[in-house]
Amino acid sequence: MKISVSREVLLPALQAAGNVVDRRQSMQILGNFLLSAKGDELSVTASDLEVEVAISCRAEIGREGSATLPAKKLLDICRSLAPDSILQIDVSGGKGKVQSGRSRFSLGVLPSEDFPTVEGFTALTELEVDSHVLTDLISSTQFAMAHQDVRYYLNGLLLELSTSSIRSVATDGHRLALCDRDLPTGLTGPVQVIVPRKAVQEIQRMLGHHEGLVKVILGENHISVQSTGQLLIAKLVDGKFPDYQRVIPKQGEKIVVANREAVKAAFSRTSILSNEKFRGVRLVLSKDLLRAMTNNPEQEEAEEDIEVEYDGADLEIGFNVSYLLDVLSVLKSASVRVELSDANSSSVIYATDDERAKYVIMPMRL
Repeated sequence: MKISVSREVLLPALQAAGNVVDRRQSMQILGNFLLSAKGDELSVTASDLEVEVAISCRAEIGREGSATLPAKKLLDICRSLAPDSILQIDVSGGKGKVQSGRSRFSLGVLPSEDFPTVEGFTALTELEVDSHVLTDLISSTQFAMAHQDVRYYLNGLLLELSTSSIRSVATDGHRLALCDRDLPTGLTGPVQVIVPRKAVQEIQRMLGHHEGLVKVILGENHISVQSTGQLLIAKLVDGKFPDYQRVIPKQGEKIVVANREAVKAAFSRTSILSNEKFRGVRLVLSKDLLRAMTNNPEQEEAEEDIEVEYDGADLEIGFNVSYLLDVLSVLKSASVRVELSDANSSSVIYATDDERAKYVIMPMRL
């Protein structure tokens, strides 16, 4: 394989693929990029056996072929070169030679045929989704995914497709995020898949640089997301997502409407003196007033009053302030609506202009 490629073209491809490179080195070759050169296109592939990403870019191909090169070293070399540099990469005889101007590097290579790639999978469902819709579904809910939970099916994002809509759901057992968006899928019945955490993060990163439609393919054990010059394939989580509908409360009789930015700023300030481990905030509701209070083991306290719209009975309830701030950060509306029942029941938070995204947070004892 012999190629010539601009640093400004190659570096973004290496950086995008580099996010997937196996940091734990469970197999030596997973620490490498697979470079494939054909026609006028160079493909950079990385895998950790769970998620595989392939990024394509234009290059001058002197000799077609494929090879694997150490990912971190190649990325560091590319980063270190001056802008607008041209890299000459020549792989032959078990060595990879990289040259740019007066800089020359010789890298070890591993056989490209040993690189583990997904050799295609049977598509059960295939659809095209506007990148903004998919980004919205992910960004509205992914923060509520569990992280390294023994209940492995919570360490991912549920995508639920019906004939006319797509829904994303995430929960860590203490909070739940749900977002519905219209999408004609052509399906005859509902389909549920759980996309693993790392794949969700990579899809979100991938969509951040794309406008227009993306192709989503669902198989029995895999999901594929494809946009111009980018392909992601990931193993689905093999498990059954809990019946999330059971934990969404019926409409509470106590309804609070508040300015989102004002509440977010007040919670951010009071959280400074919250217990670093439990992050609890005590909320005291009275007519048109919400008082937020925190304290910590050093006997320090913070308190702030916030004007709200509320005409129900007085209520005192505790929450993890980080959970509240996460929700207030992903909502974009000017005001939010909070529905509560009592101090022991979960609350539901909506944007006042979009009730198709909802957030359930369990209370905590303080």
